Formats: sequence, structure tokens, C-alpha cells
Amino acid sequence: MSPTVTRRRLLEASGSAGIVALAGCISGDDEDGSDGDGGSDNSSDDENSTDVGGDTDGEDGDDGGDGGSEARLSWHAGGTSGTYYPLSNEIKTVVEDATDYTLTVQSTGASVENVGSLSQGNADFALIQNDIASFAVNGTGIEAFQGNAIESLRGVATLYPETITVVTLAENDISSLSDLSGATINTGDLGSGTQVNALQILETVGISDFEEQNASFSQASDQLANGDIDAAFVVGGWPVGAIEDLATSHDIEIVPIDGENREAIMEDAEWFAEDTIPGGTYGGVDSDVETIAVQAMIATHADVSADTVETVTAAIFDNLDELSIKTDFISVDSAQDGMSIDLHEGAAAYFDV
Repeated sequence: MSPTVTRRRLLEASGSAGIVALAGCISGDDEDGSDGDGGSDNSSDDENSTDVGGDTDGEDGDDGGDGGSEARLSWHAGGTSGTYYPLSNEIKTVVEDATDYTLTVQSTGASVENVGSLSQGNADFALIQNDIASFAVNGTGIEAFQGNAIESLRGVATLYPETITVVTLAENDISSLSDLSGATINTGDLGSGTQVNALQILETVGISDFEEQNASFSQASDQLANGDIDAAFVVGGWPVGAIEDLATSHDIEIVPIDGENREAIMEDAEWFAEDTIPGGTYGGVDSDVETIAVQAMIATHADVSADTVETVTAAIFDNLDELSIKTDFISVDSAQDGMSIDLHEGAAAYFDV
């Protein structure tokens, strides 16, 4: 298809998968909230991008939310080739070493799906994007959230920038956003945070003539390698494994989001911030690349006890030296930067805010 991207279409496209996924969560059960999918990555792939909340590891959420006798907590992450999943497993180790809790880390479609899991009580904690969190709580931004605000969603801490990376192959002669006109673009999984961000960006810069493909980061990498797409949007903390892998076998180019384009995008969507991908992050890309970012954050829900949230938060932020991923960004001092929703009382107690 060659869509004309309007704001209405942006909401419809990003919400279409979410509406299907939300059917079981919303219909007749408004008190449980709603849901969705997507964000940092989804190499657990398509079944997770549209089937959310109620089916993924539901039993793990039952015992953990109130610090039950088995002290089991369910932590929903993202796809295995992004940043959420390996970081979540490092957090699992830290929390289990410092507390009596056991964390079960679930690979998911990330942000929107994770909101659904939290709203259903099938996850106790999850990683999500700060823009998706704001959409969910305010019932805006994505059609799946329209009129279905997730009032139970609570913030714990922000972690690091989730960089918007537009990747292509050098042979495709795409060096600016304007070159995406007429291209075949993977905008991320249907309903994902990545797709939302991609369509926002394309609309703002006036790219309306393109063919949209929807797949996970790892699949997008294969599509680029095979010549099936011209470019892909990836949202995640750099370096993203799928892009690193692609750069080992192909000459890649990271398309900058800079200048007037960046100013317009940030004016149109306030949750975006300036970001830079340092030269050398990916093989063959030696110079810094200017772009934008949203913020990765830890979220929970109101039914998780204050003691549980404070204990888990303390375990993480008292032991940051045990982490190896995104450590240049994660700190107690910055843990409320970009927090877009109300803080859980347990996190507020730890951060004394």
C-alpha cells in the first residue's frame, strides 16, 4: 500500500492491531484497563504484537503483586534482539541477589503490549516508552487507548534514551528523511511504539508516499539484507543488536534526524528529545549521527504493594554498579527525568519525592 499519512491515519494504523488485542481486555472489563504492544523490539515476534495482556505468563503476576508467599514477580521486557530484554535479565539478577523476590522475565512486543499486561495484572513490572505511558494514562495518542485510559498505570523510574534510528543500506542512496519518499519502509510491528513514532515522524516531515511494512527489528534487518525494504525505523537504546549484526555483513547508513526536521518533530511531539548516535557505534558508521529519542522507563500498576515496589526499586538503584547495559544513563539523579505519569507510592518513597 502507499498510504497518505494524516494524523487520523496515524492513530488508525497504530491502533488497528491494538484494538484487536484489546478486545479481551476492555470489553465488559473497563476496570481492568486496556493494552496493546510494541516499542523497543519484538523478536519473539508477531504473536506477541497482537495478542497481549491476558496470555503471557499470567500466573507469574498473581503471586508477585502483593509480595505473596512465593515472592514471585513477573517482569515484562521486549524482544530478545533489543535492549529491554537483556537489561531486564540483568535487573533480574540484581533483584534476586538483593531481595527474596524471584523475577520471571518475559519476552514481549514491548511498550503497548506491556501496558496491557500491567493493566490486566499479568505483569508486576515492565519496561515501556514514556510517550506510550502518557498515551495510556491519558487515553490519547493511539486509537487503542482512545476512551480507555489506563488509570492504574504507575511510574517507577526512567532509565535511558530510546533512540530513534532510521537504518538503511548504503547502496540504497538514502541519506536524508526526504529520500524516504516513495520508499518501502518497515515502521515496526503493528501497534508498536516504534510504529507510532515512525508514523509521527514521517507525517511531520511530509513523507506521505511510501509503502509500509510491519515487522520486528530482527525481521527488518533480514528484509534490508534481502532488498525487500529500503529503510527501517528502530527504537531502542544503542547499540541495537539487530543493527550491529546487519553492519557486520552489509554497509549500512544511519539516516540523520536533524536541523529543521528535528525542530519540527520535537515541536509536534513534546516527548521527543535531541539525541546523538556516536560514531563507531555501528560498523562502518564512523561519524556521529544526530537524531531524537524517547525515554525508556520502568512501570508498574497501582495494585502492586508499596513495600514491593520500594524493595525492587531499591535493589536496582542501590546496585547500579552490577549492571553493564546503559550504565552511562541510568542513575538515581536522573531517574525521574522525563517521567510522564504518576509515580507509584513505593517508588516515591525510595526517591523521596
